[in-house]
Amino acid sequence: MQISGTIVDVRKRRLFKGILHIKNGKIKKIETNEKVDDQYIIPGFIDAHVHIESSMLVPTEFARLAVVHGTVATVSDPHEIGNVLGVVGVEYMIENGKQVNFKFNFGAPSCVPATTFETAGAEITPDQVRYLLEKDEVKYLAEMMNWPGVLYNDPVVYEKLAIAKSLGKPIDGHAPGVRGDQAEAYIKAGIYTDHECFTKEEALDKLKHGMKISIREGSAAKNFDALIELLSDYPAMIMFCSDDKHPDNLVEGHINQLVKRALAKGHELFNVLQAACINPIDHYKLDVGALQEGDFADFICIDNLSDFNVLATYINGAQVSNAGKSLISSTPNHIVNNFNCLPISADDLRLKAAGNLINVIEAFDGQLITKGIERPVKLDQNGNAVSDIENDVLKLVVINRYAPSVPAIAFIKNFGLKEGAIASSVGHDSHNIIAVGVDDESMAKAINLIIEAQGGVSAVSKAYAELLPLPVAGIMSADDGYIVAEKYARIDQISKEMGSTLISPFMSLSFMALLVIPSLKLSNLGLFDGDKFEFKPLFNN
Repeated sequence: MQISGTIVDVRKRRLFKGILHIKNGKIKKIETNEKVDDQYIIPGFIDAHVHIESSMLVPTEFARLAVVHGTVATVSDPHEIGNVLGVVGVEYMIENGKQVNFKFNFGAPSCVPATTFETAGAEITPDQVRYLLEKDEVKYLAEMMNWPGVLYNDPVVYEKLAIAKSLGKPIDGHAPGVRGDQAEAYIKAGIYTDHECFTKEEALDKLKHGMKISIREGSAAKNFDALIELLSDYPAMIMFCSDDKHPDNLVEGHINQLVKRALAKGHELFNVLQAACINPIDHYKLDVGALQEGDFADFICIDNLSDFNVLATYINGAQVSNAGKSLISSTPNHIVNNFNCLPISADDLRLKAAGNLINVIEAFDGQLITKGIERPVKLDQNGNAVSDIENDVLKLVVINRYAPSVPAIAFIKNFGLKEGAIASSVGHDSHNIIAVGVDDESMAKAINLIIEAQGGVSAVSKAYAELLPLPVAGIMSADDGYIVAEKYARIDQISKEMGSTLISPFMSLSFMALLVIPSLKLSNLGLFDGDKFEFKPLFNN
């Protein structure tokens, strides 16, 4: 097979007209030739850190959507399903991904459960980490979220780090807000990437100690604008990632969007493509082609270097997308899950006030970090603490989905709902059920829709009782990815019609239980201070 066009050689930083000669999935020869097709050929895009599960799609369906945008590979951390099903879940992702022509590059989850301050569905021990890392399909030790364990010499943490080092596999980082001497100590432990920087200053602090920075732009966390200036001075140290991307956003675009935005800001072409295509290959030692003779034939054809529209995507020499259409077919997928909780009533969500003030989670649109603030308690006629719609302080609930238990209750600001409730069994990282709403009846109904389906996202109001089922581990659908995206877009729109002004209400909701991101979050065991790594009382006198 031969493909011709203007070849963008990122490694040698040159453009020339030529023909790719492809045989047995690899580039056998690159021939210089002035008579070529009117297109540009560039290496394929790589998402340098993503949780496939956050797309709400199984890997095969994620691939169908991603290749349309020129993505040929991901660096995939399966710790979402790991928290639900342990090693069985990780192996499900690996085997599912093998059914399609796409390069997922899974990691071994390092922190399952993420903390001891919540209830997960499984644990991945050091021995199991070794078992996974010894697999050829597992390329790295996934994000070490327990940064306090790194800094304070937790023996289990260091056992996992030592296993990865002994097998010659890189270690991913996760250290939001860690600066100075602590950042240096974290990096010296052998952790050389981070995707959690939300300021340029934090990223620079880590870059100077040799850490690579993945610039994240997902459905909820958006750090591109804050960090992209770093690319000019550190082109070999920057990668692009989405981290968590919902299906409707994946239909719209992927890493190609960051490439276009970086070029629009005036960044040099080869620097941008080095971050999007080359740096992940070199750092993780990926079996992904970089458009050189002898490489795997993983590349994309685009119309020009201004619009950057993807005309075709090739992986291992086979075309997987054409003119905006995926050539990957849907495949049969089986269901795995871990769901064992009982329906609740509105009475289960009543909360007697135990003080005049409450510690409230303040959420920020486009960020995973939150802030703890203090607000007066609003009471109903029975002395129960209730949502304060006028001041946008709403009730937040987390319920253990792995065993019947008492709901954990707190309050959150900035979700904006004026009626009803939304709920989800996608609740990072343990994936318990999380819900926010203006009244207990709506919240109970939204939660029960999910319990009945054994996974999903729901929205309940006077006009709607909508559910998107997620039966695979309670966090993914095995249905056609484009149909899932349509259904998700509808339920997302309903949540906004109910008053939410957030960019992605369900994605933001899912991170309100993520204890390893500061400052104040809610687990199924209670309100949690992510700065001090300890529980915090809900009420103050």
